[in-house]
Amino acid sequence: MIEMKKTLIIGATPNPTRYAYRAAQMLTAKGHDIVNVGIKSGEAAGVTIEKPGTIHQDIDTVTLYIGPGLQSGYFDYIVKTNPKRVIFNPGTENAELEKFLQDNGIEPVEACTLVLLATGQY
Repeated sequence: MIEMKKTLIIGATPNPTRYAYRAAQMLTAKGHDIVNVGIKSGEAAGVTIEKPGTIHQDIDTVTLYIGPGLQSGYFDYIVKTNPKRVIFNPGTENAELEKFLQDNGIEPVEACTLVLLATGQY
């Protein structure tokens, strides 16, 4: 049986053409609970997009869909959420954040959430 991994999507969007939206759809289709966090209002995969602020304690994975220039405001938020891992999707790689996560016992993973899900490696 596949372990369900509650996933926080940073950069969630109601725009169906965006990868973050596709990830929300695919995660829920595969049975994973999601938390959508972003600056846009709306929903993705039937889950309301919330503003960053609420600290969720039961997150296994954070998947990033915001570029390095926008990530600095999320360092403490991610660490307080205390996920097992953070997935840096293509274009979100950030050596400074990856080191910060490692220093706080969180595994950074440079990968594509959609590919991991599609290939059963999530």
